[in-house]
Amino acid sequence: MLRLVTVVCLLLAVPVLGILGSWLALDQESWAVLQHQWATVLPEYVGTSLLLSVSVGLGVALLGGMTAAAISLFEFPGRRWFEWALLLPMAMPAYVAAYAYTDALQYSGALQTWLRALSGAQGALWSDVRSLPGAVALFVLCLYPYVYLLTRTALQERGVTLMETARILGAGTWRRVREVALPLARPALAAGVALALMETLADYGVGAYFGLSTLTTGIYKAWLVMNERMAAAQLASALLLAVALLLWAERRAQAKLRFASSRAGAQHAAEARPLVLRGWAAAGAFALCGLPVLLGFVLPVFALLKLMWLEARFGEFGLPLARFAQWAWTSLQLAAISAVLAVTLALVLAYAARISAGGRLLGAATRVVSLGYAVPGAVIAVGILLPLAWLQEYAPQLGLTNIVTGTITGLIYAYLVRFSGVALQSVEAGYARISPTVDETARLLGASRGRLFRVLHAPLLARSALAAALLVFVDVMKELPATLVLRPFNSDTLAVVAYQLARDERLGEAALPSLAIVLVGLVPVLMLSKAMRQR
Repeated sequence: MLRLVTVVCLLLAVPVLGILGSWLALDQESWAVLQHQWATVLPEYVGTSLLLSVSVGLGVALLGGMTAAAISLFEFPGRRWFEWALLLPMAMPAYVAAYAYTDALQYSGALQTWLRALSGAQGALWSDVRSLPGAVALFVLCLYPYVYLLTRTALQERGVTLMETARILGAGTWRRVREVALPLARPALAAGVALALMETLADYGVGAYFGLSTLTTGIYKAWLVMNERMAAAQLASALLLAVALLLWAERRAQAKLRFASSRAGAQHAAEARPLVLRGWAAAGAFALCGLPVLLGFVLPVFALLKLMWLEARFGEFGLPLARFAQWAWTSLQLAAISAVLAVTLALVLAYAARISAGGRLLGAATRVVSLGYAVPGAVIAVGILLPLAWLQEYAPQLGLTNIVTGTITGLIYAYLVRFSGVALQSVEAGYARISPTVDETARLLGASRGRLFRVLHAPLLARSALAAALLVFVDVMKELPATLVLRPFNSDTLAVVAYQLARDERLGEAALPSLAIVLVGLVPVLMLSKAMRQR
């Protein structure tokens, strides 16, 4: 079984190996294409991606860190509600928020029209939201919960008690924040920023809809518009390198989080009381926590609801419900199949690692699966199609192209590469709560390995497996880049349809599939907030 599991894990590494292997096929023609890229589009792709990443990183660090500090260290009106409400923007994909804000803030939108009528002004009152600053604002509003979640966890463990100790020693409020809270939160901030930047670099919907020249949009232009496979592979390699650096930084920051995981510290934190804010300080904390929720979730949802209502009332609703049901069914089918397969693989892999006591080959296979979530969908799509093209060229009789791109097989494979790591992380967390002595006792009583898993492990892992399935399900529902390239003909998902309708400026029709994606995304967010309150 261990060999079979290892082979499956290595198959999930094929897209990354395909991207790296493309450099082995570098010839004179490919080198000329690479030189042309360096002279024309590549500096712009790299510069835009770098500027976008730096701006988003600073934004999520400030917003996520400040909201986490406000919730963890201070007491003010509405704090209990904001504890979970600040997670709501996680359910809002950035490309969905882009559709909502584009309609609300554009020149012909209701807001600018009303302000021009009120003030008598002429022309646009502000610059177009479809720009690099607009993309930065959207990513910050949608991705700051990564930083908020990790930083809040780090501060709640020991931040309150250490702040109280510093107060007793005579330190002022700002000195306590500067010399106690910030050093505690620094590793969590770095880890959260790295996760947010990986999502930013992997995004295609916002970049393409706003017309930004990023590495991800460049990959699709090279593959689908220019029909240059090597150019797409080279851009994918650059994007893969950037993500690998971010992943290294995130792992290094996560390794420094151990000092904040003390059980005694958690018990003392439950006994300690946050600093009570009053007056303008309480109002400022309320505004600090309220604005991200308002701008990152409430207003986009209301804008989408308004678009859908106007489309249904004043126009011919051009989105037939039968077609919508078909797209929804396709999305649900793909998400359900991917979730079941990913959780099954995670359970088998985690159990094999447990009974094999950490063999080298199996450990390497586990790391391969874990790294999949860090690989952008654009890289996965190119990494699948490149080896497929080579095999089709040398063995056309196999018909692999029809199997991978003509059915949902290619999509399921891409989803497993991308999201099996999410399921594995959840299952491994569940196994960490099962003591190895339980296994030893069962084996001494004569239980076989199969019975050990079926009777003992499976019931104890039920909640972890369900959480893993739900996370993979929601991630597949929102996934756009790989789906755009690998989907079979006439087999669109809600994410693809929403993007295509918004691209055609049919925002009223795009509102319905966008709201459906947000509604599905709310489920794990609410479960996460409930689990945090219980802990």
